[in-house]
Amino acid sequence: MLTNDVITQVGDVVVAVEGRVVVVTGGRRGLGAALVDEVLSRGARKVYSTARSAYVDERPEVFTAELEVRSASSVAALAKATADADIVFNNAGVLLAAPLLTGDLERATEMFDVNVFGLLRVARAYAPILAANGGGALVNMHSVLSWLAGSGAYGASKAAAWSVTNSLRLELAHQNTQVVGAHAGFIDTEMVATMDLPKATPADIAARIVDGLEAGATEVLADDVTVAAKAALAGPVERLTFSFAR
Repeated sequence: MLTNDVITQVGDVVVAVEGRVVVVTGGRRGLGAALVDEVLSRGARKVYSTARSAYVDERPEVFTAELEVRSASSVAALAKATADADIVFNNAGVLLAAPLLTGDLERATEMFDVNVFGLLRVARAYAPILAANGGGALVNMHSVLSWLAGSGAYGASKAAAWSVTNSLRLELAHQNTQVVGAHAGFIDTEMVATMDLPKATPADIAARIVDGLEAGATEVLADDVTVAAKAALAGPVERLTFSFAR
């Protein structure tokens, strides 16, 4: 069960997973794969799971698809093929080492294109679909680094994604779409495999995110480090730091 610290805000729209059609971008591995498992365990009727390249999932409820969130045509093709969607998990993301002043600017651009504009492309494509299907839910994956300086272009992209989600929540309110911003610290996935830091399991984080969705959350803080970081936003900005060099 979630504590009050994990769900920080509760809205007026509540979407249950049972019987729903779910889209999970980046669902082949890591947190995305855990989200696919979690919604299936809660009775999702159908799950569309995407990756950049084709793959197979033998479960009859899972339909896999190729998706490149940097491509408007790829996103549009996926949306057209999944027009029965009720819930969309905007999970696809990328982490590349890119200090703001000395890093490769192309890497920084790629992270913004995936983590911010990719997220927005998916949201724009699915907004009319969710409206037509009764409102549904859009769940956007953020990071504790949305609030902490020191991770270069990655943290900056996640901060921008957080802002995008907060504005999407207002813009989609008229169609009764539940918009959830999910923040997590370090998850034991390939993305942060080389970092010597405490990490949560993908299954635990996925369960907390879906708990929040089904509780009507507008924001989910999926672990203790994220709860602490959000609370620190009221303090001096100089204390909001993190270094990948640890």
